[in-house]
Amino acid sequence: MSAFPKFKLNTGSSIPSIGLGTWKASEEDTYHAVLSALENGYRHIDTAAFYKNEPAVGKAINDSPVAREDIFVTTKLWCTQHKDPKGALKESLQRLGLSYVDMYLMHWPVMLKTDKITDGNYLVMPLNASGGRDTDVENWHFVKTWELMQDIPDSGLAKAIGVSNFSINNLKEILKPELGLVVPAANQIEIHPQLPQDELIDFCKTHGILVEAYSPLGSTSSPLLSALAVVEVAKKYNVEPAQVLINWGVSRGYCVLPKSVTPTRIVSNFRKVDLSAEDLQKISDVHKTLGGKRYLDADWGAFIPFV
Repeated sequence: MSAFPKFKLNTGSSIPSIGLGTWKASEEDTYHAVLSALENGYRHIDTAAFYKNEPAVGKAINDSPVAREDIFVTTKLWCTQHKDPKGALKESLQRLGLSYVDMYLMHWPVMLKTDKITDGNYLVMPLNASGGRDTDVENWHFVKTWELMQDIPDSGLAKAIGVSNFSINNLKEILKPELGLVVPAANQIEIHPQLPQDELIDFCKTHGILVEAYSPLGSTSSPLLSALAVVEVAKKYNVEPAQVLINWGVSRGYCVLPKSVTPTRIVSNFRKVDLSAEDLQKISDVHKTLGGKRYLDADWGAFIPFV
């Protein structure tokens, strides 16, 4: 078993610091990846309604000998269902074949219009006449969505609620004292050495919000795995560059969600490496040579999520 730590949520529950990400994985690949991850010690699985692989995630969890209560499962509310988050969660649970999830996140702080959806399939990306995302910022605000999510933990459908892709300013909107709303248990955001997110991480820590890092290796086009500093540190510890990047994230005090469908990489990504303070700083300085880069910089039209 891994020596990776668990982190405490503001609900009092614990969350494993390493989770398997499943974005852009097919049903078959997802099923085998989740089974492999659970077999090799992972106890944290991350999916989303929009990934369209919840059935495979749930089947793998139910087929695994690992007890359900020992697995931390996260899924997410898609942008077309902001007006009925509890109903959307019930649909996710039906697809997962589970009675509850451990964390339910608002996937993005923006609602998409649904007037053109005629077949009942809300897990889509509606586009406007210009080909951009058909956002509904004029008639709906994500604070309303967060208000509708408040009683989900009491319903038993999810043990905790949180957000994803929220900036400091967006978090401030739902944290206004006069609203009296629940503080999100987590904020899942893109983090890697080219996008260290120091200010946002510090803000979340100050307010008791656990940070989760997606795309911790950058992306398929990222130069991070071949960056000189990363390669040098990997050689020093006789590990893979990916292991350096994953452990850099955990050492900074947040959950890391590496995604892979390859069994050997799933196992490799779960190796704990104790990096020295000096080597952690080397990785933190990578953006100074590679430059800053946000790999998931989606265009939401009139709504700009990362300001």
